[in-house]
Amino acid sequence: METILSPHSFTPLFTNTKTLSSQSYKPNKSNSLYFSNPISCSIKNDPFKSLATPTSLFSSLQNGLAALAISLALSFSPVLPSLASEFDVLNDGPPKETYVVDDAGVLNRVTKSDLKRLLSDLESRKNFRINFITVRKLTSKADAFEYADQVLERWYPSVEDGNNKGIVVLVTSQKEGAVTGGPDFVKAVGDTILDATVSENLPVLAVDEKYNEAVYSSAKRLVAAIDGLPDPGGPALKDSKRESNFKTKEETEEKRGQFSLVVGGLLVIAFVVPMAQYYAYVSRK
Repeated sequence: METILSPHSFTPLFTNTKTLSSQSYKPNKSNSLYFSNPISCSIKNDPFKSLATPTSLFSSLQNGLAALAISLALSFSPVLPSLASEFDVLNDGPPKETYVVDDAGVLNRVTKSDLKRLLSDLESRKNFRINFITVRKLTSKADAFEYADQVLERWYPSVEDGNNKGIVVLVTSQKEGAVTGGPDFVKAVGDTILDATVSENLPVLAVDEKYNEAVYSSAKRLVAAIDGLPDPGGPALKDSKRESNFKTKEETEEKRGQFSLVVGGLLVIAFVVPMAQYYAYVSRK
């Protein structure tokens, strides 16, 4: 082409074309006739493009597994204190004028009044104080038993303060409850009534969303045990063939251990396996 189209013979033509083209667009230098060594540049870029593909695949795999592990970890044991109402209960301390912290908002005025009259009479006669707590859900603890123990330790740090105190927790979303207390309280109530209250009064009535009856019947049962009166019993089951599906404390502890093992395994897979695969890929180069 250089022998046919001489630069000297077409100098005015190229000059006019450059002037007109500058008004509409800027020519791409990579497509210009005057670009030097275009073949050598394309060859240099190809190896880098081929190496970027496996690296991006490993990175995507690692990010995906990490996201899955974090999502499952948050589902099994989420720790978001700013969104958890049970932390407000811990920080506010025991109620001073009442015996109820209805954080879930499921108790009516009649129930709160009846509880105050029943429990204040117990405290004046026997020097035992029972506090009832309702929460919608638990985000900091795995079950109601662990949360009840945490409340007792936070509200009454010393053994002397919590010796004659009782804590009853009802979790409305999980339809379960727990009862804990100091040594004198547990001894006065007895293990039989404690287990019966947790397995009968609180969960059975909570399933039917009869939260007021669940709380007040539990209070009457605990007070009767402390006074040495006959056990009023738990709620009558409508279906005699119905089997209890409420978890015991041992079952919840076992399940929590399984969750921790699953989450730990997923975290190992998310971070160790992709790195090992990438190392194996690099070592083959």
